[in-house]
Amino acid sequence: MKPHSNLDLIRGYQTYLRVEKGLRPLTCDAYERDLLQLAEYLETTGGGLLEQAQRESLSGFLEHLQAHHVEMRSRARKLSCLRGFYRWLLLDKQISYDPTINLESPSGWRVLPKSLAESEVTEMMEQANAQACHPDAKGAALRDHAMLELLYGGGIRVSELVDLRVEDLSVQQGQILVRGKGDKERIVPLGRAALEALQIYLERGRPGLLQGSGLLRRSGVAEMFLSARGHALTRQSVWVLVKKSNRRASPHMLRHSCATHMVEHGADLRTVQTLLGHADIATTQVYTHLALGRLKAAHRAHHPRSTQSRSTQHDAQNAEPTA
Repeated sequence: MKPHSNLDLIRGYQTYLRVEKGLRPLTCDAYERDLLQLAEYLETTGGGLLEQAQRESLSGFLEHLQAHHVEMRSRARKLSCLRGFYRWLLLDKQISYDPTINLESPSGWRVLPKSLAESEVTEMMEQANAQACHPDAKGAALRDHAMLELLYGGGIRVSELVDLRVEDLSVQQGQILVRGKGDKERIVPLGRAALEALQIYLERGRPGLLQGSGLLRRSGVAEMFLSARGHALTRQSVWVLVKKSNRRASPHMLRHSCATHMVEHGADLRTVQTLLGHADIATTQVYTHLALGRLKAAHRAHHPRSTQSRSTQHDAQNAEPTA
């Protein structure tokens, strides 16, 4: 069978990701860059075309990335991309075996998610609330408060936030409809703080942003969060707005903080998985380490032998029975 060109393979995989998997354009673009980088490496090292790559060549590519100080999280994402790509080639019968099957991930690649302390989140929310409650507060302040409450309270992704529409919110049921990866929909329950902030924004903030833009909406479906010009916010603009509230924070860190604090307060992983929209429970299991402190404390407090020293146990075993 005549080998395909690298560009043909990458284009075919891109079509598969967009049409059959329903992945977002930004995700597809990232996978395309990863595969182009691998193709360049194979060309310079004599590893052949993408469909001819052997396990040794792929392992060498990952070692090459590490030698050039590519961050662990980026290397892990690239490995995930390679596994998906070669699995697709195998299912499409373009290769006879998957060279990534025995390609092990170093244990150190599992990067624990960074989160904010509860006190930091509280400070962010109180500051945003104070600005929203100011007599001179405008639509932007009400919007920013609602966004922060939703990012943390709902644990949603920034891409999910900018795609929200007004009709997705159900005030009566206290929930919002979110479209995640692969256009999969899920219902996210909202706490009182997030729900109230959203209501105030939609009643008093958003109309001002829309009116100030001078634009008329031709469709009955409108974006929930708007810029000062009445356009839908971009992922980059949300990132900047979150940074203004806390220089150490990011939209994704608020999502991790949501999951972290829920686990620390006793939520089970299945609940957190459903809230975050993880397809695989293994993705959520990264948060199990966060409950370790609570688990140890519970063990010390409730297990009958957790605080008893060996000498105490020995004395108790050798003590003469009382009459």
